[in-house]
Amino acid sequence: MIFFFGITNGQKDLSFHQQMTCDLCGRMGQYRVFMTYMVLSVFFIPVFKWGRTYYVETSCCGSVYELRPETGRAIEYGENVTIHQEDLYLRQKGSNVRERKISKICYNCGYETTEDFEFCPKCGRAFEK
Repeated sequence: MIFFFGITNGQKDLSFHQQMTCDLCGRMGQYRVFMTYMVLSVFFIPVFKWGRTYYVETSCCGSVYELRPETGRAIEYGENVTIHQEDLYLRQKGSNVRERKISKICYNCGYETTEDFEFCPKCGRAFEK
């Protein structure tokens, strides 16, 4: 008798969407929750799943967070859940995230810039460090 079995990766969209304001890019968006797992198949029929990991992707900038397993399981079972920032662990910054530049302010004239100047272009005084 010949057995056909295999181990593969799987991914499942959990059809959960929540409005949010992104901490990375500052825009409005939605959380999209999905799960990855390993699956053992016998005769191409999934028999056993393990290694479930839950992820959240933001629609605004595409950042990916790992979701706490308890929260992910609750979403998978269809419970009414709200995702909070403490439930998320950043795994990958999205491609649309702009780094927020630190601005310098001249204390003499009040000129503000994000450039890396040592002196104020308006009045000529040195920026404080």
